Formats: sequence, structure tokens, C-alpha cells
Amino acid sequence: AHHHSAPPPNRNPRRRPSPPPPAAMDEQQVLLGISRSDMLARIERCGRDPAMLDLGSNMLLHFAYEYLPDPPVSPTAPLSLAGASWVPDGVDRISRLPDVVLRDIISRLPAKDAARTTALASRWRPLWRSAPLALVDNHLLPDGGASGPLIIGAPSPRAVTAAVSSALAAHPGPFRCVHLTCSTMDEHRGEMARWIDTLVAKGVKDLVFVNRPWPMDLRLPATLFSCASLTRLYLGVWTLPGTAAVPRGASFPNLRELGLCMTVMEDRALAFLLEKSPVLEFLLIMWSQTGVRLRLVSHSLRCLQLGYTHLEDIEVVDAPRLERFFLRNVSLPGTGKFTINSPSRIKIGGAPNLRVLGYIQPGQTELGISNTVIAGSKENIVPSVQILAIELHFGVRDAVKKVSGFLHVYV
Repeated sequence: AHHHSAPPPNRNPRRRPSPPPPAAMDEQQVLLGISRSDMLARIERCGRDPAMLDLGSNMLLHFAYEYLPDPPVSPTAPLSLAGASWVPDGVDRISRLPDVVLRDIISRLPAKDAARTTALASRWRPLWRSAPLALVDNHLLPDGGASGPLIIGAPSPRAVTAAVSSALAAHPGPFRCVHLTCSTMDEHRGEMARWIDTLVAKGVKDLVFVNRPWPMDLRLPATLFSCASLTRLYLGVWTLPGTAAVPRGASFPNLRELGLCMTVMEDRALAFLLEKSPVLEFLLIMWSQTGVRLRLVSHSLRCLQLGYTHLEDIEVVDAPRLERFFLRNVSLPGTGKFTINSPSRIKIGGAPNLRVLGYIQPGQTELGISNTVIAGSKENIVPSVQILAIELHFGVRDAVKKVSGFLHVYV
């Protein structure tokens, strides 16, 4: 077996966000169910600067945004007219392309630019409404999203919320992708419900939906679970609906990638998501706001990534296609609060194709194979693992002593 350093567990290996301070992680559990106004009043009663609330909220959101996938379209993409010199007669040959090609071109443009193609020529006018649309609310900001999502405390982006509502209503679908990360949903609950209904009806495929606190536990409309067209779904700062509220027959038959960032969820809700996603290949759980049991049973999952999250138990029960398992700073039972260095107990049972495992912390991670806790015995060999990432503090003598116990398991 080979013991190399594995790529960082966040989805984009080029970005490794710094973990939030432990104090921020500790305090998050007491923020559930509290409105922004109540929290401000509490801060003022304690004699603290109210601006600290926005500072903390911005820190949390910035951390969550680092785990979100980038939109497939960009308003800052370079445009070049260099090719114009190769058309001496000035004939518009692009408009002569088949409709199916022109629709594909439009679907690769930001929503604003896609709508503007209707002004190019009469040939283009009906194409925008029949092309799969890419709608990113960040691109609707005055600067086109160049400065990133609006920070908490900035003027409420009501114009952006109105523009999103207008675009969703005007376009008949389908939607290639919809990224909604700039609106404070508590202030726009009516729009939120209509957005979800529209996206379900018009067949969105790629959805990133983030609630900008406060409150940090706003409940996600259960109608989203009826969106059978989804292939990728990322949810941030929501409370997932209980299984009793989910429409009968709801499932995600085409969902291949799922990210849950700073969510509140029950064990049954997470198990339901996995059960109703028969082709899911990638699962990310980043910083769950409440403890939850992860009992993994999936015949399709290939990559599991856990980061800065609170899990009451991690057990890989039956995951025959699982190849990569990343965990980083996971808090488990008995630790009390969220802490960066907390003991972890992980059981790996049915994962015969596991190739990459990390980041294991000797002295902090208690790893079990086939329900047997590893104690350095050569009888507990995991021949499938080819890359094992170990995070080691050489100044901690007990941790260094336990490294050999982990290596025996994979040699």
C-alpha cells in the first residue's frame, strides 16, 4: 500500500478555507430559533458592539461559500473581437447556425446576457425563451457579481430578489442551473415558496440555494423534494423538513451530487435523502448545526466528504462503490461542544472498494473496520486502501506512538 498525502477534502482542491474559530463553532448551537432582532437585543444587553453580529454572520457565510460549487457561467468572461478581421464581408454567419446550436450558446451565457440576445436580430428573438437558462442571482448585482455575494449588514438586495422573481416567471424553462445565495429568505418567504414551486415545475437541474441568516434555522419548503429533475443540489443554512412533511412519492432519481452546508437535520431526514437518491455519487456534509447520525447505506455513492461538522456517529454500513472518504475536524459524542481536536469514532463495514481515506488523526480518531476497533493488529487488514492521509502533530508524543498502529492496518 502507498501512503501519500491526499488532496484536501473540500470540493475544489485549489481552495482550503481556514476553519472558523472554535468560539464561533461553540456559539452556533445557541443561535437556533433566534431572530436577528432578538440576537441584537441580547448583544446590546451584554454591552457589546451590535456590529459583531454582522461580523460573525459574514464569517460563517464566507466559510460556507467556500464549499459551494462555482457557477458554470461567468459575467466576467473575456470577450474578443479578434476573429472579426477574418470575416471581410461582414456577413453574420453565427445567426445562420441551426437553432439547436444557438440555444446551446445562449444557455452558456449569464441570464442578463442571454436575455439581451433577443435584441441582436429577429432570428434570435424567440430563442432565449426556449434555451435552458443559467440564473445566478449574484450576477444580478449592480457590479455584475464582481465583488462576490453581498455581505450581511449591506443594503438588502431587494432589487436582486425582484429580478430573480421576474426571470423565473418570464422564462418557461428548463433551467440549466440556478444559484440563489444573495437573498435573506426570512424577509422574502413568499418569494421563496414561489421560487421553489417554479423551479420544480420548470425542471431545474443544478440548484444552489443558501439562506442568508437570520434566522439560521429557517425551514426549507418541502416541495423541493418533489424536484425529480435535479442532478446537483447544494443547500446552505436551512432546516431540512421532516419526512412527514415531504410529498408522497418524492424522490431525486437523477441526483448525483448533494451538498449540505450548515444545515439543521434529523437522522431520518438524512437517511431519507440517501434512500431517495439512487444514483447519488458525491455527498458533502459541511458543518451540520445539530448532531446527526450518519449511517451510510448507498449502492451508488463514490465520494463522502465531512468537514467541521457535528455527527453523533459515523458508520459506513453498505457502500460497495465508495472509493474516497474524507473527514476533517469532525465532532462526535462525548465532546460536549464543537472543538477542532475532538475524539472521533468511525466504523467502516461494507466498503470493499475504498481507495482513499483521510484525514486520520492518531490519538483523536478511533477507527473501526468491520465493527472491530483497530488496535494495530495485522488481522484487521484493509487491502483496498491505496492512499491514507494522516494528520499528525509531532509534538504530541502519544499521537506519534499510535501512527504505527494505523499503518499496520494498511500494510
